[in-house]
Amino acid sequence: MTSELREALARAGVVLPSLRPDPVSIAHRYIPPLVELGRCSMEVARQLTHALTEHSGSERA
Repeated sequence: MTSELREALARAGVVLPSLRPDPVSIAHRYIPPLVELGRCSMEVARQLTHALTEHSGSERA
């Protein structure tokens, strides 16, 4: 799943360097596996906001 998300974000021009599966949730018996999105710079947050806004705007048209 993380590789698919990484590829989709890259197509939108966004790179989250800390994107990875969360090892604690993967090893845990009762917690569903989580994806660690991690920390990003303000510029990456701006790019992500732009990509999401652009996508949601194209769905409304």
